[in-house]
Amino acid sequence: MELTIIALALFYVLTPIIILHLCHSFPFVNKLGAVIIAYLVGLILGNTGILPGMGTYLSDYMLMHPKTTPDDVEAMLSGGLISKSEFLSFKIYKLRDLLMSITILLAIPLVLFSANVKQWGKMAGKTLLSLIIGFFSVIFIIILGFFIFKDAGMKDLWKIAGLLVGVYTGGTPNLASLKMMLDVDANTYILTHTYDLVIGVFYLAFLMTIGQKIFHRFLPKFPIPLEDVKIRDLDGKDPFWGIFQRSVFVPLLKAYGLAIGIFAVGGGLSMLVADHLVMVVVILTITTLGILASLLPSINRIEKTFESGMYLILIFSLVVASMADIRNFSGITPGLFAYITMAVFGSLFMHVLLSKIFKIDADTVMITSTAMICSPPFVPVVAGAIKNKEVILPGITIGIIGYAIGNYLGFLIANLLRVL
Repeated sequence: MELTIIALALFYVLTPIIILHLCHSFPFVNKLGAVIIAYLVGLILGNTGILPGMGTYLSDYMLMHPKTTPDDVEAMLSGGLISKSEFLSFKIYKLRDLLMSITILLAIPLVLFSANVKQWGKMAGKTLLSLIIGFFSVIFIIILGFFIFKDAGMKDLWKIAGLLVGVYTGGTPNLASLKMMLDVDANTYILTHTYDLVIGVFYLAFLMTIGQKIFHRFLPKFPIPLEDVKIRDLDGKDPFWGIFQRSVFVPLLKAYGLAIGIFAVGGGLSMLVADHLVMVVVILTITTLGILASLLPSINRIEKTFESGMYLILIFSLVVASMADIRNFSGITPGLFAYITMAVFGSLFMHVLLSKIFKIDADTVMITSTAMICSPPFVPVVAGAIKNKEVILPGITIGIIGYAIGNYLGFLIANLLRVL
């Protein structure tokens, strides 16, 4: 039994290495993206019957007693209430819970260490204005969609709204953080992210083909030159390559040590609050401390901190996907798909509309929307498609700002909608 748990833990931790190697070696795999492949592998693992199920008795007991301990379950086994395979299933559940907590709570500060907060204020005026309009558009459309779909029968729609605000102002790290902060169940999380990925493909295809031509009918063309904002360039070309070189790996250990320290501070503060606020306090604390740590040049200059954080996000994605039961995906899908489609394309439409009023150029609008809806690694892709490399650095800056504040916005909007 213990060997099974160890083997599964190694599978979760090491499989992303194989996924990244495949992305590096095969262009068609890289086009799918590491996150999508991690989800597919996780769904296969969790839905092919390879791993044991908990059974009705244990599942019902855990629903009634969320703080079920291993001793409680061992007593059930001794009393003949559950089988050995169901006991193993509980151990697997605890392993997954541990991995999810560790990976996301270490990933947040690592991702934020590469942010350059001091230079955020140096963005060109139109870029900063586009960012503000972008945030407003996303939040407004998601709130509007909440009221439109409120009676569509979707469970915990306020939580889904919080997830969407987080992912469309920040990115996958924010989506994963808010899953834990808002206590979103695995099926809803996976379905939300799956639809996000599917709709994101159509969104990118639009921007990279006819988007610029259409927007030029309504918005000014890009004024050259645009003031550069110097920030680490995430060019999307094998970002994980070379991470184990001594010159990179040794300083990276320092960043991990600091991330663990920040994790510990968040854990310590969480002991001072009620149980239902524990994860909220932990994540908001490590987000804040991660931003503050990025102000230290010795931390901000460490290479591959962002990539290391994203590796942990891959582990998180693999674990969460393996917990999702695809049999539970039916029923809520049409309304959720429509809501996410509205969030993506509705926010883009409002962004364009407001940008026309404020005379913001088409390229800046497109790259701002890309950074928010799809995250920084996609900025160079869209910039290349519209043949304007001048917008890459400001676009990446916008994406990093989104990572930094996405947790706050998502949690705030979700709880605002809960009481409405």
